[in-house]
Amino acid sequence: MDIPFSPLKEISLAAGATVLRQADAASHAVTAGSPALEVMTDFAVVDAVRISANVPIDTALEQMKNAGVRLLFVMNPGDELLGVVTSRDIEGEKPMRMQRELGVTRAEVLVRDIMTPRDNLHVLLLEDVRRARVGDIVVTLKRMGRQHAMVVEKTGGRTSVRGLFSTSRIGRQLGVVLEVGELAKSFAEIEVALR
Repeated sequence: MDIPFSPLKEISLAAGATVLRQADAASHAVTAGSPALEVMTDFAVVDAVRISANVPIDTALEQMKNAGVRLLFVMNPGDELLGVVTSRDIEGEKPMRMQRELGVTRAEVLVRDIMTPRDNLHVLLLEDVRRARVGDIVVTLKRMGRQHAMVVEKTGGRTSVRGLFSTSRIGRQLGVVLEVGELAKSFAEIEVALR
């Protein structure tokens, strides 16, 4: 038996309407005690930005700017994760060091030359993140001394990167600037830093 379909009611678009941005939707009153998932970029909802290892670093930096991100996932042709490259990697001293080591110009330095390989990446488990608070993630990022933390999901014997935490996104949502160089050891220290 076929179920009949019904058209939905149409209304006129009001003057002054805006287009919601992902950051606007997620920016509601987040606190250090909020669920950590509220500040995670979820790759089940938004696409991760990927790049090949054989791309020049300045092309990668341009891709980051165009996408509004500071981290790219470096993939092989089989869509397996090889590592990550960040804007700090590209804009820091790594490219100059590689130029000297390889005897090449900056234009010849490739993503693979400066990326952080998969074997050097430490990740968080989605099952732990589901129980965590924003403050727990801030403490974790500070302990790691990193601006980003990947979240993996294990299903059916397979591991997939499910999400990403970024100090810049968390800071925007909390309304503070987060520095990863300092080590915050307690929730109380985070609360003080967030005031």
